[in-house]
Amino acid sequence: MGFLEERDVSDVPTIPEFYKGKTIFITGGSGFMGKVLIEKLLYSCSELDRIYILMRNKKGVKSEDRLDQMYSSQCFDRLRAEKPNLFASKVFVVAGDVLEVGLGMSQEDRALLVNRVNIIFHVAASVRFDDPLEFAVRMNLRGTKEMVDLAKEVRNLSAFVHVSTSYSNTNRDTIEEVLYPPLADWRDTLEVCENTDPHYLKVLTPKYLGEMPNTYVFTKQLAEHVIFENKGQLPIVVIRPSIVISSVSEPMPGWIENFNGPVGLMVAAGKGIMRSSYSDPDLISDYMPVDISIKTLITAAWMRGTKELSPTDDIPIYNCCSGKHQTITMGQMIQLSKEIYPSVPLNDMLWAIGGDITTSKTIHYIKVILLHLLPAIFVDTLLWILGKKPMLVKVQRRIYIANLALTYFITKQWTFDNTNLVALRSKIKKEDEKDFYYDMETLDKFKYFVNSIIGGRKFLLHEKDEDLPRAKAHYKRMVILDKVVQFIFYGYITWWTLHLESVQHYMNVIFSAF
Repeated sequence: MGFLEERDVSDVPTIPEFYKGKTIFITGGSGFMGKVLIEKLLYSCSELDRIYILMRNKKGVKSEDRLDQMYSSQCFDRLRAEKPNLFASKVFVVAGDVLEVGLGMSQEDRALLVNRVNIIFHVAASVRFDDPLEFAVRMNLRGTKEMVDLAKEVRNLSAFVHVSTSYSNTNRDTIEEVLYPPLADWRDTLEVCENTDPHYLKVLTPKYLGEMPNTYVFTKQLAEHVIFENKGQLPIVVIRPSIVISSVSEPMPGWIENFNGPVGLMVAAGKGIMRSSYSDPDLISDYMPVDISIKTLITAAWMRGTKELSPTDDIPIYNCCSGKHQTITMGQMIQLSKEIYPSVPLNDMLWAIGGDITTSKTIHYIKVILLHLLPAIFVDTLLWILGKKPMLVKVQRRIYIANLALTYFITKQWTFDNTNLVALRSKIKKEDEKDFYYDMETLDKFKYFVNSIIGGRKFLLHEKDEDLPRAKAHYKRMVILDKVVQFIFYGYITWWTLHLESVQHYMNVIFSAF
C-alpha cells in the first residue's frame, strides 16, 4: 500500500480538474463496463477534451456505424437527457482490433494516439471461460502486450489503467493485492500458441493450464506480468474487479446488459425454468456493482496521474471487490429472489419460482432431469403441436452449459483482500465524494437486488412496467397451479406406496397386533 500511504493529495486537482482537457483512449468501449466508463467520464468529467474508442468492423457494420448503435443504448439515456450532443462532440472511433498485431490500426491513427492521448483504459478482454487457448491468448495476453507497446510510444501519458480480474490467481485461497508468480512464461505461451497446430493445442491445453480452471483466468494472470515488466517505466495501475453486475445508481439503478452472474440466475429462476443449482448455500460470492467498479477505474487513474512517474514507483493493484465489507451467500441470494419476485414478477413465467441449492452432484443431476429437462420437453412438445417453434430445451441446454462453466467458481471459496481499494477511496477529496466515492458497507442488499431484478426485466428481457399487473396475476396463478400439482403428485405417491403389497402386508401385521 506504499503508493497510497506516501501520497498527500491536498494540493492536487480534483478528479474533474485532472480530466479537464485530457484525451482518453479506451479499449472494450462497446462492452458492459466500457459503456458505463464512457458515460460516467462524459457525465462527471464533461470538460475532458475527447475520448477515442478502439472499435473494429463487425458483421459487415463499419466501426463508425457501431458507435452510433452503441450510443443508442439505454446506458446513455441520462447523458442524452441532461447533456445532449456531448457524446457526438467528444467521442470518436479509431478503427482497429485488439486481436491484431499493432492493434490493427492505420499508421495515421497510431500517430494520432501517440501525439494526443493522456490516459489509457485497457478494458477489452474475452471473458468467456471456454475460449480456445489460442484465442484467449491473442485477446487477453497479446492484446495487452500490444497496448503496452502503444503506451510506450505515447508522448504525454499520465495514466494507464489495466483491467484484470480478481480471479486471476484462483490457485490461491487468499488473494491479496500483490503480483503472484506466473504459472507459465508469457513469451513462451505466445510462441506456443502461434506455432502449434490448433488440434494439438486443444489436446495440450488442460495440461498447459495446470492449476488454472480455464483459459480466461490463465491468460489474465499472464497479462499482469506483461504489465509488471514495465514497472517504473509506465504510469500503470492494475484493477482486478470480481464479478461485475448491475449498477447501484449510475447511469440508472439496476443497469445491466448481460446475463452473467446472479442476475442471470435470478432471471432464469424468475421465469420458473431453473429449479436446481449445484453449489454451497453458505458459500460467499463476491460481486461488484458496475458503477462502483467504474468509479474505481476513474479514481485510480486520477491517483496515478497526479503523481510524477519515478523509476522506483511500484504498480498499485486494487482488488475491486466487496471482500468482507458486503457479503452475501448463495443461499441468501436464492432466498432474496423468492422474497422479491412476488412484487416484481417476470412476464409469462412458465412455472412458480422454486428450487434450491444442493451440494450433491447426484441430487443436482436428478433434479436437472426431472425439473429442467422433462418439463422443457413437455413444453416444447406443446409448442410443436400448436405450430410454434420449440425453444425451451435449447434454453435449458444453455443454462446447463453456463452452470458447468461456473461450477468451479460457485463451489470454491476465496478470500479477497481489498485494503488498497478501501485506502484509495479515503484519498478522494471532499468535493469529489458526491460523484466518485464508493461505499459497499451501507448498501441495502434487498433494495439493490430489487433494482437488479427490475433492471433485468427492463434491460435484458425488454419487459414494460405497464405489464406488471398482468405479470402479478399470472404469478398468482402459477403459485396455485404449483401447489395443486404438488398435492396431486405427493398424494399419488402416497396412494401408490400404501397400495404396494409389501406395505399392505406390514400394515396388516401392525394392525393385527392391536
